[in-house]
Amino acid sequence: MIISDIDAFIASGNFPPKRIISLVPSLTELLVDIGLEDALVGVTKFCVHPVGINKRVQVIGGTKNLRVDLIRSLNPDLIIANKEENEQNQVEALASDVPVYLSEITCVADAYEMMRIVGRLTQTTTTVQQRIFELERAEAGLRQQSSISPPKKVLYLIWRDPWMSAGGDTFIDDMLNCCGWENVVAERRRYPSISDTEIRALEPELVLLSSEPYPFKDKHRAEIEALLPNAKVQLADGEAFSWYGTRMHHSFDYLRNLVAKMA
Repeated sequence: MIISDIDAFIASGNFPPKRIISLVPSLTELLVDIGLEDALVGVTKFCVHPVGINKRVQVIGGTKNLRVDLIRSLNPDLIIANKEENEQNQVEALASDVPVYLSEITCVADAYEMMRIVGRLTQTTTTVQQRIFELERAEAGLRQQSSISPPKKVLYLIWRDPWMSAGGDTFIDDMLNCCGWENVVAERRRYPSISDTEIRALEPELVLLSSEPYPFKDKHRAEIEALLPNAKVQLADGEAFSWYGTRMHHSFDYLRNLVAKMA
């Protein structure tokens, strides 16, 4: 089942869960950070934080090509998934046998709420609330710093050939807002493709080239600099802009430094 009633899950015989599978890298890190590594019985090949977790725990495929039969064989009593990062048909197949918490996160506030739910589902509410308090304090520091400078028009690129950017209903967009920046494609949804002509017309002052999912490198800067000779072009840590959960503490520190550098 897809968990919609947290109280009902808590009242079930499988609470607190002792065999958890995470289908999302950032949520794997969250689970470890709140003391649940020993309960993890499956993670994806992209779960790289903390270092070595995908060597210590059974790998059950990628986020979008899960090994459903292997997951079932591990007898989980809770699966943690995400609407954007995992495929609907695979999640539904797993939910026919196992309780699945399916998160949907498009902003920082959603991430905090997801953490609260995970805390309730795993009986770690006190620990989670302390992590949220630390994150909110770091977020406030970033917002205070970013309020000092005028907002910049920013284009955040996640893919090349074709160019793809982060639209206005994404977690990345909200992280840009935390920096006091204006996403030039905020009126578009999800991850729209964008042409050279459109990029020129948008006239961003800053272009961020993400390290994931496309691994932009220094050599790619020249392509954007040729399109936008007056813009700053900067490589960006994709995890800092797109990973929700306890990774956000690193993210807010990173973004404070980036805002200062781009001022």
